[in-house]
Amino acid sequence: MHIAFFNRSYYPDQTATGQLLTDLAEDLVRDHGCRVTVVTGLPLQPLPGQTITARGVLTRDERNGVQIVRASGTRFNKQRFAGRATNYMTYFASACFAGLRLDKPDVVVALTDPPIIGLTAWLAGKWAGAPLVMAFKDLFPEVTSLLPDFHSPTIDAALQRVNRFLVRSAATNIALGETMRRRLIENKGAPPERTVIIPDWADTTAIAPGPKQNAFAAAHGLADTFVAMHSGNLGLSQSLETLVDAAALLRDLPDFRLVFQGEGVKKADLEAQVRRLGLTNVLFLPFAPKADLGVSFASADVFIVSLQSGLAGYIVPSKLYGILASGRPYVAAVEDTCEVASLTRAHDCGLVAEPGNAASLAAAIRRFYEDRDLTRRCGEHARTVGLSFDRKLQVSRYMDVFRSVSRRSVSERVPQPEQQATLPR
Repeated sequence: MHIAFFNRSYYPDQTATGQLLTDLAEDLVRDHGCRVTVVTGLPLQPLPGQTITARGVLTRDERNGVQIVRASGTRFNKQRFAGRATNYMTYFASACFAGLRLDKPDVVVALTDPPIIGLTAWLAGKWAGAPLVMAFKDLFPEVTSLLPDFHSPTIDAALQRVNRFLVRSAATNIALGETMRRRLIENKGAPPERTVIIPDWADTTAIAPGPKQNAFAAAHGLADTFVAMHSGNLGLSQSLETLVDAAALLRDLPDFRLVFQGEGVKKADLEAQVRRLGLTNVLFLPFAPKADLGVSFASADVFIVSLQSGLAGYIVPSKLYGILASGRPYVAAVEDTCEVASLTRAHDCGLVAEPGNAASLAAAIRRFYEDRDLTRRCGEHARTVGLSFDRKLQVSRYMDVFRSVSRRSVSERVPQPEQQATLPR
């Protein structure tokens, strides 16, 4: 089976969506015998030394059996609307060009970076006669509310129409959780019978409970401190300023440290906030290479998962699954309707705090700091539930979807016996 994916982020990008798509594509080749092509862009957040230079409109590459087609686009400052919009549109045009030059796939799959990339996949699917699968990671236009200069009723209406068209056109829509599935059905008009849930995942072999006393912790001065860690993209959706304000409320704890591990558009603002408040208990670390995630996660005593109010179901924090795999508890600063809150309460693997409320977040962290039995118990529960989100299990569920839509597509194209009798010789 030849599967073609469309998403702007892919290896060596350190964005969560890029890493998850890399896992999915490579596992489909290695474990399921698929032929996989990924139409992507140039890396947005690569690790040092992994920059890839464009060689024309399309740059072709191969890694671990996956054929990679990198569509070029502009690289303007994405903190400004004009830059983001130009980057999106130039990548979209190049990706359309690439999609019409692929060997015909059996299934085309679109993620949601950029939010109109599904149209590229739909066009490629029409050209190849292949079914479309929409794998939603974010829902637009609701997510555009995060962007301070991106408030256009015209653009919002256009994105809403695009999403409604795509969910009706797709053979299957994949949501990350029950709230997102409900949003797709109620807000976008997705057919319920063609809308399924497949959560994101973690490799529970590569990320497993480990000792806090390790080389990573020692190298960064974390071995003898109580560490609350935020790992992943420092973006606009997580209300990260609240974490810094919470650190200010925890200044009385002599051995407490808040650690941001990752990069993103909010990093400079957060560093400025830390300087302005005169905090010495906040540390910024770069992305950890994938091979080091196990020891870097083990360096934390508790994690923080946060999401701005109003975004439940429109974004699902993928960092949760690595935290669960690591056997560490966490504070979920999310709305009650968020998938993360319900999982946290159902399995007693963390505490829920009010999103955007520094006092609520600080109180939850302080509770873990003062009650190490609670910290240990929630961590054990986290590992147990994390095993049900293992990478191999979730990739197999994707494969089931691809087999189903492929068979359905073939059966729709092959005439039935009564139809065959009427075909001209």
